[in-house]
Amino acid sequence: MKAAVYDEVGGPDVLRYEDVPDPKPGDGDVLVRVEAVSIEGGDTLNRLQGEVARKPHVVGYQAAGTVLEVGSRVTGFEPGDRVVTVGADGSHAELRAVPAAAVWRIPAAVSTQDGACVPIAFGTADDCLFEFGHLAEGETVLVQAGASGVGIAAIQLAKRAGARVLATASKDEKLERLKPLGLDAGINYLREDFVQAARRITDGRGADVVVDTVGGATLEGSLRVLAYRGRCVSVGDAGRTRTERLDISNIRPNNQTLSGYFLGAELFSSSRAHAMIDRLLNEVARGELRVVVDRTYPLAEAPAAHAYIESRQAFGRVLLLP
Repeated sequence: MKAAVYDEVGGPDVLRYEDVPDPKPGDGDVLVRVEAVSIEGGDTLNRLQGEVARKPHVVGYQAAGTVLEVGSRVTGFEPGDRVVTVGADGSHAELRAVPAAAVWRIPAAVSTQDGACVPIAFGTADDCLFEFGHLAEGETVLVQAGASGVGIAAIQLAKRAGARVLATASKDEKLERLKPLGLDAGINYLREDFVQAARRITDGRGADVVVDTVGGATLEGSLRVLAYRGRCVSVGDAGRTRTERLDISNIRPNNQTLSGYFLGAELFSSSRAHAMIDRLLNEVARGELRVVVDRTYPLAEAPAAHAYIESRQAFGRVLLLP
């Protein structure tokens, strides 16, 4: 099969398009012909500074396509099913074998490309807001990086739950495009300090829930913007810098909470998260939630796709098409 691979971590130019051995599914696996790859933020971070499990390495968390083969212990899937898959790596390829526990059938009303974008972004957003953020109707949410995949999902889910939704982005144009999705107030973080802006918008109160995919100095600000009894959920390091020392001195006197979140741990610790993602796919099918795809690239142009994501121009998901 063809795949986008690399031997050493680095910039987008480390990616090569070449032939690699086909994956061999085990008894509990599903083999999928990949038709759409949603490039996740973690994919670009792993390519930049992650571990190389094998050489050549095929990066990538999430991909959708058609089932070719199922293992002897697999039930619920059969060849010809359209599915979306999640795994630790291996998405940037023409074929993918993953455990059946990390596979979801795509509803008939959802395109394969849209289905490829749902589990990680919408599952992460849903859990950050409700399972870990305990968001309630009437509360205020601040979504960092509102134009990202998780950001766009979180804005829609929070608005639907009756929250007041604030979000940050680097361009006013992006903030305007977020308004039809449920954004109440946008903050251009390049033009103004988002902590001060959010305090001003909320009459000094702050945000009840913050979803932070950026990390670094942004995470420090996310804690400072919390309201009394506010909850901040840290879900990534899209800003490419990690916080060496985090000031949490205000958390205890203000009864605030900082949680870390990783969808993969939830998926493989219980069936709850798997059922949640199945629900989200069906809500997309019913038109209750919207997937936003910015651009598509051929799999052979994976370096260009990664570079585009890292330019911070994208609004929504960027896909690779094998």
